[in-house]
Amino acid sequence: MKFACFTLMPYRPLDMAERNKHRSAWVVMPNSLYDPRKGADEYESYISQLALAETLGFDIIAVNEHHQTAYGMMPAPNLIASALIQRTKKAKIAVLGRALPLVNNPITIAEEFAMLDTLSRGRLIAGFVRGIGTEYHATGINPAFSHERYLEAHDLIVQAWTRTGPFEFEGNHYNFRYVNLWPRPYQEPHPPIWVPSQGSSETIRWAASPERRYPFLVTFSAQDLVIRYLQMYKNQAREFGYEASGDQLGWAAPIYVADTDEKARAEAKAGAESLFNDYLYNPWEMLLPPGYMSKSSMKNTMKMRKALGSRPRTHSIDSLMESGTVIAGSPKTVLEKINRVRDQTGVNILVSMLQFGVMSDELAIRNMNMFSSEVMPHLR
Repeated sequence: MKFACFTLMPYRPLDMAERNKHRSAWVVMPNSLYDPRKGADEYESYISQLALAETLGFDIIAVNEHHQTAYGMMPAPNLIASALIQRTKKAKIAVLGRALPLVNNPITIAEEFAMLDTLSRGRLIAGFVRGIGTEYHATGINPAFSHERYLEAHDLIVQAWTRTGPFEFEGNHYNFRYVNLWPRPYQEPHPPIWVPSQGSSETIRWAASPERRYPFLVTFSAQDLVIRYLQMYKNQAREFGYEASGDQLGWAAPIYVADTDEKARAEAKAGAESLFNDYLYNPWEMLLPPGYMSKSSMKNTMKMRKALGSRPRTHSIDSLMESGTVIAGSPKTVLEKINRVRDQTGVNILVSMLQFGVMSDELAIRNMNMFSSEVMPHLR
C-alpha cells in the first residue's frame, strides 16, 4: 500500500457555543469568531505535523481546498503545498484537491500546479474535485453548471500541460485566444491526477474511463459504502474492458491508533465527534444546492447522509467506529479494519487523517507515530 498523511487544518480554537448559534460552520458563521493570531499558531502546528510525516515514512503528504469555513483553513492549498515542498525532500505532495469549477480561469490552476511540480522536482499529485455544494454559496458560481465546468476545466488544464503553445481553446464556459503555459510541468506528460469523491456514479465512470484511469478516492464514508464504491469503480473498469489495479483505488478516513481499543476510543472521541457534529455538518440546502447533482447521485448521497444522521450532535464515537467511518483502536484492531476493506477491494492507496476536529497536537503526533510504527509496516 501507499500511505498519505492528510489534515483538513480545522480551526480548533473555535468557540463551539457561538458556533452552534449558527446553521453551519461554513459560509454563514461570522468570521469574527476567527482570531488571526491563533490562526497563525494553527498553521505552524499543522505544517509541522505534515512535514513530520515524511520523517515517519509516509509516501505522500496531502492537503485540500475549502472556502469560508472553520472546517478547513486552506482556501489556497497551493500555498500550503509550496511550504511543504521547502520542508521535505522525498514525499509526494498531493493537493486533494483543487475545485476546478470555482475558478473563471483554469489556466491559473495549470500554472500553479506546473510551478509546484517544478519546485518539487516532480513530486506533485494533482487532485481535481468539483467542490461540495457549500463552495458554490461561498463563490457565487451557479451549481447547475458545476459538472460542465469541471469537465471543461479539466480538458483545458491537461491540454495546457501537454500541448505546445500558443493555441486557442474554445468551450462553452472557458474561451482563450492564447494558451501557452510557462512554466511547463516537471513530470511527463503531466502530474498524476487523482479524483476524490463521495461516490458519484458519473464521477466513477468518468475517472475509470480507459483514456484516464484516474485513481478514485472514497472519502468520509462508512466501510460498507467504501467497499461498494470501490467495487463500482472496478466493475466500471471491466465494462470498459480492463481490470482496475489497486493503484487506482483509494480510501480516505480518520484513523486513530492507541495501545488498546478503549484508550483509542477515549482519545479519539472529542476529535471525531467535533469533526462530524460541529465542523462538517451542513443543512441540506447548503450541502446540495439545486442543480448540483444528478438524480441518481442525489439518491446515493441521501442514503449516505441518512446513514450518518441528519442533525448536528448525533454522531457518537461509538456509532462512527461501528460504521467504520472512523477507524480507531489498537494496532491489531486498526489492521483488521483496514485489511477487511483491502481484502474485498484491493485498495492500494490509504489517505489517513491522523489529526481531526479539535484533536490536540500531542494526540495527533502520538497517533502519527503509532500508525507509522505499528500499522504501516504490516500493510506494506
